[in-house]
Parts: sequence; structure tokens; C-alpha cells
Amino acid sequence: MNDIIEIIISASTWVLPVLLAVTLHEAAHGFAAKLFGDDTAQRAGRLSLNPIRHIDPVGTILIPGLLLLTGAPFLFGYAKPVPVAFHRLHPQRLGVIGVAVAGPATNVALAVASILLLVGLPSFSPALNDWLATTLQQSIWLNCILAVFNMLPIPPLDGGRVLTAISPMPIARVLARMEKTGMILLIALIFLLPYVTGLLGVNLPIFHWLVIEPASALVDFLAGIFA
Repeated sequence: MNDIIEIIISASTWVLPVLLAVTLHEAAHGFAAKLFGDDTAQRAGRLSLNPIRHIDPVGTILIPGLLLLTGAPFLFGYAKPVPVAFHRLHPQRLGVIGVAVAGPATNVALAVASILLLVGLPSFSPALNDWLATTLQQSIWLNCILAVFNMLPIPPLDGGRVLTAISPMPIARVLARMEKTGMILLIALIFLLPYVTGLLGVNLPIFHWLVIEPASALVDFLAGIFA
């Protein structure tokens, strides 16, 4: 019984930051879209802080759960994308950029809030303080990972949409056509390719290079300012 309680407590230090991070990330996209003239997310009921409205069975439950069970050194997840009618945004290019950046910017803001709460953590019981400190540390790390990952310049990630918005029209059309296949290519690049090369005895930690190292640098940067 005690083992089960410990597992639940340990898992909660990741589950709560994941739910908060992905919920606010997606809600921020919807709020930004409404600000630029598109109420699609609002009509779909996605301008909500209710995590249930944003949960994706694979990205919010299965992937983080598998990473927890396998003892992965990091946690990663995502929510169900908020629907946005990009052609309704005005001005369109600035609107696309604003909507795209809103999610990662929210994750950075959550990381900053977690740092400030960790620095000013009141003195509760040792057990509660340990749980709060661990949860806040996980929140800092997770939100920085999500911010960096989502700003990779590959559609349909937020960074890819920013790149599409600032590119000349011929390049923007090519990037826009990558919306449906970009995630498959991304998964192949950062997960399948390292797995295959690992079987051949070649270490190719692409996810570590593209996400973990920049996220670690972002954590250090934010801690240097706000801690």
C-alpha cells in the first residue's frame, strides 16, 4: 500500500505540471486567435482552462505515461491542437505569428512563475515542501522543453508556422503543405533515426541536441534572472 501511495505521489509531481502546461499552451493559442479576429476556438469550447477539453489520449496520457513507466530522464507531452482558421486572422501574417508564439510564450511564463514560487516557497511540513519543490522543478523543466520543442522551425509546430508567416510566398506555400506530414517527419528525425542508428552502434541524440540542450540553457537563463 505504501509503495502505491509513493508511486502516486511521485507521478503527481509530473502529471500536474503536464496538465497545466499543455492546457494553458493550447488555451493561449485560442485566446490569441480570438484577439486577431478568429473565434473558431471559442465556438469549439476551447477557450477553457478545463484540462479535459484539451486532453489528447496519445499526447497527454499515453506518451507521458510511457516515459514515466520507462524511467525516461525527461517528460514530454502535448494536447489536442486548438482549431484556428488562419485565413480569418487579421492582419494575417502577424496573426499567424501571434497565435503561434502565444503557446510557447505561455510555457515560458509558467516556467518563470514556477521559479518565483520555488524561490519564495513558504515553510510547510518537510514532506509537503519536498513535494512542492519537486513539482515546481518539474514544471520549470517541462515548460522549457515544451517551449523549445514547439519553436522548432518545422510545420505544424509553432516555430514552423512562424517560419511560414515570415517566408516569401513560394516558400510559405511549400511549408504550408508540410502541415500534414511535418509531424511524421519530425518524429522520424528525432526518435526513429536515432533508434536505427543506435542499432548500428552510432549515437545520434538529435532530440538532446535540438531540445534538451537548448531547454537546459533556457532554464539556466531564466533562473539567472528570476531566482
